[in-house]
Amino acid sequence: MTQGAGQGPEVERTATLRDFRVPAYIHETGPYAHSTHPGDTVPAAEEAYPDGYTPTERDLPVINRGDSLQGTPQPVPAPAAQPSTGPGPLYVVGDVHGYLDELLAALREQGLIDAAGQWCAGTARLWFLGDFTDRGPDGIGVIDLVMRLSAEAAAAGGYCKALMGNHELLLLGAKRFGDTPVNSGAGTATFQAAWLLNGGQKTDMDRLQDHHLQWMARLDAVEEVDGYLLVHSDTTAYLDYGDSIEAVNDTVRETLTRNDADEVWDLFRKFTKRFSFREGGAEAVRSLLDTYGGTRIVHGHSPIPYLLGEVGSEEEDESTDPVVEGPHVYADGLAIAMDGGVTMAGKLLVQQLPPRS
Repeated sequence: MTQGAGQGPEVERTATLRDFRVPAYIHETGPYAHSTHPGDTVPAAEEAYPDGYTPTERDLPVINRGDSLQGTPQPVPAPAAQPSTGPGPLYVVGDVHGYLDELLAALREQGLIDAAGQWCAGTARLWFLGDFTDRGPDGIGVIDLVMRLSAEAAAAGGYCKALMGNHELLLLGAKRFGDTPVNSGAGTATFQAAWLLNGGQKTDMDRLQDHHLQWMARLDAVEEVDGYLLVHSDTTAYLDYGDSIEAVNDTVRETLTRNDADEVWDLFRKFTKRFSFREGGAEAVRSLLDTYGGTRIVHGHSPIPYLLGEVGSEEEDESTDPVVEGPHVYADGLAIAMDGGVTMAGKLLVQQLPPRS
C-alpha cells in the first residue's frame, strides 16, 4: 500500500520481490524530520520541490549514534544459481560516499574481489549506482578502485561500470566553478558552498586529477540491464532530459561539455531530488519504466533508514546503529532501494540481483 496525502508512514505489505526482504521501518528524525525535509509531505514527491528549490543545506539529516531502529530485519536469501554460459551474474552497489574500507569488505564478501583487492569474479557484471565521494574519508580512493576494477573485469570477460550520482555532479561543479554564483532561484548559491555543506572533503579535492574529472563527466545517468532500470536518484526528473536512455545520457554529457554553471547547477538540483517512488508509488516508477524500459527500477541516493521505518528515541539507554541487512523493495515491488546508509553507520550494500524469470 502506498502512502497517501496526510497519512503517516505505513509498512508496505504488498511490496515483495523474490530473493529480497524488506528491512524494518524507521521514521525520519533530525533537523528535517516530518514536514521540514523537501519531498516528505505531499502525495507526489516532485511537487514538494518548488521551482526555486536549491540543495544549499545539508541534503539529509544524520542519525545520531543514540538513535535506534525498531524490529529485526529479515536476511536476504542467496539469488538463484546462474547458468554456466552467457553473461555472468549481475550485481549492484549502493552509495559508497568515500567509505573505501567498507566497500572492499563488501566486495570481498560477495566474491567479487580477492584478499588483495583484485577482480576475481570472472564474467560477473557489476554496476555502481553513483555517489562515490563526499562525507566519507577516501572518495578518490573509491574512484581509483572502480576505475581499476573496470579494467580488470573487462580483461576477465565481465565488466564493472558506474552511473552518475548527484555527488559526482557536485564535485565536478565545485572543481569547475568554485564560488561562481549560480541562479538557484532561492538566493545566491555556489557549488563550492553546496559541496562543503554536503560533506565535501578537502583531501578529495586535493587529490582530484584530470583523469578523475574526465571519468566522472562521461558517466551514464541511466541504463537498463536484464530488465532492471538502473538510476542513481529516486526521482522522475530524468524525464526532463529525454524520452530514451540514449537521449538522457547524451543530454547529461552535453550539458557538462557546455560547461555552463547555471545549466550544471540545474542538473545537480534535479538529480538531488528524492522520494518520488515513496510518495508517488508504483505510478511514479511506471512513468520511468514505460519511457525507458525495464520491469523494475533499482536506485541509490535515498538511504533506506530514511525511506522507511521507525526511529527510536534518542533518550533510550541503549545505543544501536541503524539496522539494514539488504535492499528495500517497495512501490508494489517495482522499486529496489540500494543505499543502506553507510554514512549513518548503516551498511554499504553490494547485492546480486536475481535473474529475470
